[in-house]
Amino acid sequence: MFVVSALAVWRLSAIGVPVNPMLRPDELTPMLSDSGARTMIAHPAMRDVVETAAARLPSPLSCWWSAPAELAGDMPRPFDGAEAGASGTASGDRVLLDAASQIDPDEDVATAPAPSDVALLTYTSGTTGPSKGAMSTHANLAFQVASYGQWFELGTDSSVLTVAPLFHITGLGAHLAAALGGGHPLVMTYRFEPAAVLRLIETYHPTFTIGAITAFISLLDAAPDSGATVGLMTTLYSGGAPVPAQVVERFESATGTYLHNMYGLTETTSACIGVPLGLSAPIDPGSGALSIGIPMGGTSVKIVDDDGQLVAAGAQGEIVVAGPQVCSGYWHKPEESALAFRADGVHTGDIGVMDDAGWIYVVDRKKDLVVVSGYKVWPRDVEDVIYRHPAIKEVAVVGKPDDYRGETLHAFYSLRAGQTLQDGELRAFCKEHLSAYKVPTRYIEVSDLPKTPTGKILRRSLRD
Repeated sequence: MFVVSALAVWRLSAIGVPVNPMLRPDELTPMLSDSGARTMIAHPAMRDVVETAAARLPSPLSCWWSAPAELAGDMPRPFDGAEAGASGTASGDRVLLDAASQIDPDEDVATAPAPSDVALLTYTSGTTGPSKGAMSTHANLAFQVASYGQWFELGTDSSVLTVAPLFHITGLGAHLAAALGGGHPLVMTYRFEPAAVLRLIETYHPTFTIGAITAFISLLDAAPDSGATVGLMTTLYSGGAPVPAQVVERFESATGTYLHNMYGLTETTSACIGVPLGLSAPIDPGSGALSIGIPMGGTSVKIVDDDGQLVAAGAQGEIVVAGPQVCSGYWHKPEESALAFRADGVHTGDIGVMDDAGWIYVVDRKKDLVVVSGYKVWPRDVEDVIYRHPAIKEVAVVGKPDDYRGETLHAFYSLRAGQTLQDGELRAFCKEHLSAYKVPTRYIEVSDLPKTPTGKILRRSLRD
């Protein structure tokens, strides 16, 4: 129904506002209010949440409760059980296609949008602050469809697996738009569950996907032989968060398939930088960081200092991206738009480095910089070292206020299955490989790190 609804919205030249179905009323209300949405198309399972949020709005919200079976009539229910929160992915194959082919569309309601018209308001994940609605135009989406087809070398035998949720810009752009624009089969999941995704790979043999590194780690840990199943896919990309070199090595060893790095933002309608197929990302000899790639076709990237001036090759600065995929700004936020979207491109807030060959490396988020006793520490540097420990599954390092040092580093980590750590073992490991001021003060083991629905670690939650 999401796919059908998205196509209908665009056909009407309306603006789509994709919504995470896991939102609660307190989270949904500001999004509805900010966007000014007048109509909500939702699964009946969301009725309580939507009606609670709608009651708080100053203007009425028209709600359409739509389940896939409504299109199918007496045909089998493709998502039977979804209303009860069933996990995994149900079958259905051609049910929606068969039902849609029997409907006589009303041509009178269709209008042709202009390339500059806003197609989507995609709200940022809010990992570092309040969420904002990025305005992606029809031209942005059309460019990405063409760009993905070329960059990922999607051909007649290609098919796309939706690891990222469709309400996220990666799900909308790299999955849905790329599949529809190129006529490629789209293998969709009800929600990301490793066992269900592995079954889909075995059954439908998709060739391409993009997902957060946490999703790929989960797939490898789901079953002893899961690496062979994941390796059935030939084109794999990971984005949304820095990918440690050690994880890529482990992934290739388990699957036989190289996991390519990719970089993109909601503000760039998903991917804009990536590692080309057939190449392996170089590793920065100084930091050990894995390159996120080179600019994709039609895209220009530069590294600038705080005054907006270009820095020398190998020097750190802010990543600035320009190209046809860059959004037109934030919805109803002129001040924030002016800060991020400038004449030379979108200023990402990410600190990076470009080497002499044009390969780009992400150092860290500008806002994540921690100052310990006057020394600047990028959490990524510490995390990359901790990832070298064989027991570590995931780690996130954040800074917390300290009366004496200004800030101290706290490392939150989870362990791989069957692994344990002795008291003080991780601290000793860090002391061996890091300068004293970079060694975290506290080490907190957790079963899972808090994440957005797309797998980005919520550092803001760890700081609170």
